[in-house]
Amino acid sequence: MLFDSKRIRLRKMEKGDVPLYHSWRNDIEMMSSTNPNLDQYSLEETLDFVETIILGSSSSKAYMIHEKEMDVTIGITSLINIDYKNRNAECIIDIGEKTYWGKGYGFEALRLLLNYAFLEMNLHRVSLRVFSFNKKAIRLYEKLGFKHEGTSRQCLYRYGQWHDIVHMGILKDEYKCETTF
Repeated sequence: MLFDSKRIRLRKMEKGDVPLYHSWRNDIEMMSSTNPNLDQYSLEETLDFVETIILGSSSSKAYMIHEKEMDVTIGITSLINIDYKNRNAECIIDIGEKTYWGKGYGFEALRLLLNYAFLEMNLHRVSLRVFSFNKKAIRLYEKLGFKHEGTSRQCLYRYGQWHDIVHMGILKDEYKCETTF
């Protein structure tokens, strides 16, 4: 399934995306603001993770973020822990190519993912977790309409100190669907 805006396309992750995803998964600078574990992974471990957790699960959907003008894959966004009975899921996004950070690609990708979640999958709620020190991400999520729902206090040790994890969510009736970007 493809989702398009003017600048990006989301396409379903495939096994051939593993080497690129592996490079992002092992980039400590990138993962320090999104992943609680800063482990280094072998290519085999990443392949197993993708096959089992991402592609082999009925409760997750992962999409590669492809920038159209330069024809390059720049990140990944996913719906995980999809609960079809209660119509909710958690979303994740990583822009792996650092030259594309801070240029609105994350906003566009999440907008496309939320359009899919609410308009096609008919989900009622989408949530996420974000590290309290990741102020840019928090502003992005607020701009999309996510509300602060709670805080897990001091549960992440990073940069020599304790940080909170902020829980945010958005309901279908709060979401302002935009099909053009």
